[in-house]
Amino acid sequence: MESAPASELDRRFMAAAIRLSRRNLGLTGTNPSVGTLIVRDGRIVGRGVTAIGGRPHAEPQALAEAGEAARGATAYVTLEPCAHHGRTPPCANALVSAGIARVVGAASDPDLRVSGRGYAILREAGIEVVEGVLAEDATDMLRGYLTRSMKKRPEVTLKLAISADGMIGRKGEGQVAITGPVSRRQAHMMRAESDAILVGIGTVLADDPSLTCRLPGLEHRSPLRVVLDRGMKLPVQSVLAQSARDVPVLITAAENCQPESRKALAEAGVDFLGVELHDGEIALPEFLEDLAARGILTLMVEGGAFTARMFIEEGVVDRLALFVGPSEIGPGGIAAPIDCDHIPEGFHLLREARFGDDMYLEYARGD
Repeated sequence: MESAPASELDRRFMAAAIRLSRRNLGLTGTNPSVGTLIVRDGRIVGRGVTAIGGRPHAEPQALAEAGEAARGATAYVTLEPCAHHGRTPPCANALVSAGIARVVGAASDPDLRVSGRGYAILREAGIEVVEGVLAEDATDMLRGYLTRSMKKRPEVTLKLAISADGMIGRKGEGQVAITGPVSRRQAHMMRAESDAILVGIGTVLADDPSLTCRLPGLEHRSPLRVVLDRGMKLPVQSVLAQSARDVPVLITAAENCQPESRKALAEAGVDFLGVELHDGEIALPEFLEDLAARGILTLMVEGGAFTARMFIEEGVVDRLALFVGPSEIGPGGIAAPIDCDHIPEGFHLLREARFGDDMYLEYARGD
C-alpha cells in the first residue's frame, strides 16, 4: 500500500525521535535502540527509548507515559514496530490497542518476522501509516542492528588518529599524542556508544591501554574490551587484566594457547572466545560471527597498524572514523594503513567536522 505523505512537522518530530534513540546506543543487547514519541495536538505527550538490556521496547514505554492522551495521537517510531509475539504482545498491536490514529515510521526492519508486517497490522486496524521519514538518518543510528540482521556480524568501525604526515605513532614509544583533547573526548563518546572495542595484542604490549570510557558521568558505559591474542600473551599485570572484574575483557583463544596463561587470566576475571586460525592468523569472518552470537551489534577497532590492515584487507570494515591532527610525527613514524588520500574502494565520505585543531572525516561503505 502506498504510504501517506509526510509533512515538515513530521520530519521535525522524527528528528527528535532519532536524537532520543541515541540515548541507549551500546546498551540494548541484541535489540536496536529505538526512539518513540507520542504527539497530540502538536505536543509531545509520551517518550520512550529501548530500555537497557533491550526490554521493554520504546513503544510501550511511550504509550505508558502518554496514557489516555495516546488515543487519537500520532506515534513517531524510528524503526518499524515489531510484529512477532514473544512473552509480550507486538508493539504494532500495542499501538492499535492504545488508540493511536497515525504512525510515522523511519527505517524498515529487515527481520523477516517484522518486515512489512508491523505496518500491515497498523493499516488493517485503520491507522494511517507514513513510512520512510528521515529513513537515512534513522538507518545510520540503527546501523549495528541492521548489519547484524543482514550480515550476521557486528557493524565494524575502524577508528584511527593520523598525523599530518600520515602516521599513527612512533616505533618504540608507546602512545603518542596525535590529536587534541576535544578529539579524544569525541573518541570516548564513540566508545560509550559501542558494544565492544577491539585492539591487537601488539597495541596492548606497547601501550598497556585501559580502553574504557573516561568521560565524567559516562564511565559506566565503557564497552566490552576485546583483544586479538592468538598466543595468549596478555600479561596478568596489564591494566586490562587487572580491571577485568570491573569492565569485561574478552580475549581470543586458539587451540595451541598456553594453559598456564589462560588459567592465570581466568582467575583475574578475563573471559575467552575460541577462534579458528587461517594461514596462522585469526579467521576474522568466523570471529565476527561469534561476536554477533554474543549479542555484539557494534564493534570499534582501535588498532594498531597490523590489526587495522587485517580488517581492511578482509573486507569487514563498514565505517572509517579518521581523526587527523595538525602535527607531523617525522622519522621513525608508523605509517597509517589508510589516510584521507588513500581510502579503500567502495567507501564514501559521510560526514566531516572539526574538533579543536583536528579534522574528523567519517566514511561509510556503500553496500
